[in-house]
Amino acid sequence: MRGVPLTGKLVVGLGLAGAILLFGLLGPLLVTDPSEVDDIGLAGPSGAHWLGTTQTGQDVLAQLAHATRGSLLVGAVVGVLTLLLSAFFGVVGAYAGGWVDEVFSVFTNVWLVIPGLPLVIVISSYVPDKSIWLVSLVLSLTGWAASALVLRGYMLSLRNRDYVLASRVAGEKRWRVLAVEILPNLIPLLASQVVFAVIFAILGEAGLSYLGLGATGSFTWGTMLYYAQNGLALRLGAWWWFVPPGLLLALFGAALSMINFSIDEIINPKLRNQTRAARRGWRMSRQQLDKAREATR
Repeated sequence: MRGVPLTGKLVVGLGLAGAILLFGLLGPLLVTDPSEVDDIGLAGPSGAHWLGTTQTGQDVLAQLAHATRGSLLVGAVVGVLTLLLSAFFGVVGAYAGGWVDEVFSVFTNVWLVIPGLPLVIVISSYVPDKSIWLVSLVLSLTGWAASALVLRGYMLSLRNRDYVLASRVAGEKRWRVLAVEILPNLIPLLASQVVFAVIFAILGEAGLSYLGLGATGSFTWGTMLYYAQNGLALRLGAWWWFVPPGLLLALFGAALSMINFSIDEIINPKLRNQTRAARRGWRMSRQQLDKAREATR
C-alpha cells in the first residue's frame, strides 16, 4: 500500500464518514433528551428547535443525534462480529486444510442460504422487545458467510505462495506463518470486507426498522423513518422529520462505498490503472467534443 496516492473518492469518503462519526459521538452530549415531549407538535425548524419537532413535540435534532449513534453502533458491532466470524471460518479453515476446511466450508454454505429477513421475523414473533444488540447479532449471523467464502478463496491462493512454503520448510510454527507471512497480505481485503459489512448492517437495520422489525426502545435512522411514516410526515409536509435521517443514511452509505471502492483499487492495481485510463479517455473525449464544437462555429 506504500506509494498509493490518495484518490478523490477516498478523501471525500473519509471526510463524510468522519463528519458523521463525529456527529454521532459528540451530538448526543450536546442535545436534550430525545424522548422529551413538548407542547409544540410538527413545528418547523426554528431557533428553539433547529430541525423542528415531531408530531408529539419531540426535538428532531436530539433524535437525529441519538439515532446516528445507534446506527453507527449497529454498524460497528456487525462489522467486528462479521470480521471475526469470516476470518475464522474463511482464513483459519482454508489455512488448516483437510477435513477442517471441508467442515468449515459446508458450515459456511449452510449459513449462506439462510435468509435474514425471515429469521428476523421469526425472532420478532418470539422476542417482542428486541434490543439493538439482538438486531446486530442477527445481522452478523446472516451476513458473515459471503465474506468468509471470499476470504477462503483468497487464502487458498496465499497458502501455496513461495514465501509461505519457504517459511514452512524453515521450521516456522503454523501460527507464526499465518500471523506474520499471510495476515499482512489479507489486511486490505479484510478492511474492504469490514466496510462492506458496516454498509450492509446500517442499511439492513434501517430496512428492518422501517418495516417495524427493528430494535425497540432505541433510536436509529431506521426507527426515525418508521415513526415518521406512522406519523404521516410526508402527507403533512413535515419534511424536517424524515429528510435528515434519510439524508444521513444516504451520505454515510455513499461515503463507505467510496472508501470501499478506493480499497478495491489499492488491492487490485489493475483496477486502479483501468480507472485512470477511463478518466484519461473521458478527458480526451471531452477535448475532442470541444474541438468539434469549435469547428462547427
